[in-house]
Amino acid sequence: MNKKKEEKKLTKDQTEKKILSLKKDLFNIRFKKVNNQINNPAQFNQIRKNIARLYTNLKNLK
Repeated sequence: MNKKKEEKKLTKDQTEKKILSLKKDLFNIRFKKVNNQINNPAQFNQIRKNIARLYTNLKNLK
């Protein structure tokens, strides 16, 4: 809950940087998933949801 409030306070540039970093993490998790090296499979869905949440916040900032 606290993390969502922090994300709403980000500026447009900060939000875009955060989205890019989460996309890189998602890319790395996909490779780990294919190679069966992933420790927390639920992390994949959490990152996807965070990206969607940030896109929504970005849309409201414009």
